[in-house]
Amino acid sequence: MKRLVLVLLLLITVEASAQATQQGIELETPTGVIKGALTLPTSATPVPVALLIAGSGPTDRDGNTPAISGRNDSLKMLSVALAESGVASVRFDKRGIAASSGAARSEADLRFDDYIQDAVSWVEKLSKDSRFQGIAVIGHSEGSLIGMLTSQRSPVRAFISIAGPAERAPVVLRRQLQGRLPPDLAQRNEEILRSLESGSTVTEVPPPLYALYRQSVQPYLVSWFRYSPKDEFAKLRIPCLLLQGTTDLQVEVADAKSLHTANPSCLLKVVEGMNHVLKRVPADQQRQISSYGDPLLPLDSELVNALAGFFSSDQVQAALRAQR
Repeated sequence: MKRLVLVLLLLITVEASAQATQQGIELETPTGVIKGALTLPTSATPVPVALLIAGSGPTDRDGNTPAISGRNDSLKMLSVALAESGVASVRFDKRGIAASSGAARSEADLRFDDYIQDAVSWVEKLSKDSRFQGIAVIGHSEGSLIGMLTSQRSPVRAFISIAGPAERAPVVLRRQLQGRLPPDLAQRNEEILRSLESGSTVTEVPPPLYALYRQSVQPYLVSWFRYSPKDEFAKLRIPCLLLQGTTDLQVEVADAKSLHTANPSCLLKVVEGMNHVLKRVPADQQRQISSYGDPLLPLDSELVNALAGFFSSDQVQAALRAQR
């Protein structure tokens, strides 16, 4: 049985490689090089290209994080699925993460806007490449907000949000921590959040909350907290698609619906049974945890079909062609 699985995996890899090639790509920044991967479909003519922006924390270009044992490879799989639809893609390790660790500022100097500027610079680089017909941005989780802001500030012609929160980050934090802290700690958590929301850092953080609010990360939180995803999403005037799974334990369907209300011209696709790492997994805690470290689980096929349909639509094709 193990030998059969290995043979099947080899066949899948050979088939994917026949339809796409992957090569390294780099972005020079004032503080160092950000490294990524370019996946190209087989084509004799220019193709659309999508910039993939990973979610929060130390998530690398493939959608993996060292905080979780194993790999889910969700963004790597996404790049292959896009190539099969004739769309090139660039995914990258954020500054300070994995192969881009050399581009890191100190934690105390990092700001949310640094991530936005990095994405804008990637778009500028891709816009000068004759291999590409037009640029789309795909943001996953926190990367959704970065993608919205990038799409406002650079020549992006289409935007896709996957599992993107609708509310400001402190609202999300409150929701995630609700009922999980003892009363005294919950009160202190609220005091800290209110201070950061107002733009002021705090000097005293209880040990149980240190990982969230250590002093070196507070300036970053202040810079992040001021953005409202639904307000930024409402500003977009390009073709866009919202994708959200029903078994996502981190972002809710209500978030996608709230974003859709903010920009009703955008398409909304709710994917039944898809979780936060884009796999079809039931809402069972143990199976959800296992899926975050299982690279053999494929992307949800409904997600793949929705992406293919979006990129092949007349509206998106016209928007991408208009860029050149």
